[in-house]
Amino acid sequence: MPPPPPPQLTDYLRILMGEVPWSFLLECALRLVAMYLLLLTGLRLMGKRQAGQISRTELAGLVSMAVSIGIPLLSPDRGLLAPVAIVATVVVLHRFVTRWAARRPAVEQLLQGNVTTVVKDGVLQLPVMERVVLSRERLFAQLRGDSLEHLGQVRRLYMEANGTFSLVEEDEPRPGLSIVPHWDEDFCNVQPVVAGKLACQACGQVVDAAPAPTQNCPHCGAHEWKPAVEAIK
Repeated sequence: MPPPPPPQLTDYLRILMGEVPWSFLLECALRLVAMYLLLLTGLRLMGKRQAGQISRTELAGLVSMAVSIGIPLLSPDRGLLAPVAIVATVVVLHRFVTRWAARRPAVEQLLQGNVTTVVKDGVLQLPVMERVVLSRERLFAQLRGDSLEHLGQVRRLYMEANGTFSLVEEDEPRPGLSIVPHWDEDFCNVQPVVAGKLACQACGQVVDAAPAPTQNCPHCGAHEWKPAVEAIK
């Protein structure tokens, strides 16, 4: 038997359809409807949390279900029972792990991780941020999204186990490091500077500016300082 001819760039029918008949397009649509309903059913059985921020175990379940429906959706030689079995297994396993974790805090901590404090009394916890792989700009963007202007307004910022943030604001904000982008000069210029106070540019630790500090930051060891600011009233 002679070998098949090599693919040609001008073989538009092959490019569009591959090696399946036109009727397979209708089958793909039917398969998509079946997989869509199967995925919705799986999400419904996994609980209401799927509609919000998801945890690690929930993300693992979603990825597993998504992978299971990919190949049967487009491959004519794959049936639909395999993804049904996979989704059923994912749902049962997820429910088992969730109930197990609810009864044993140590298991939940192992699977989901801990809540971490990334800002404490207006000071960045740099070792914690490094451990959870959180950049300064990502953290500042979160605070700006909460309508804050400087770190002195933050009593605590927690990073939850699922990656979301919980903010506790100071009742009486102290001077702090500005979180306004440095290129926004118009905004930076109208922020009130607090006389006699400097903020560490790395972590936000505030110290007295008279005399100007020549030593490194007592909190993080950095040596660059910026004027501490207050919020615009």
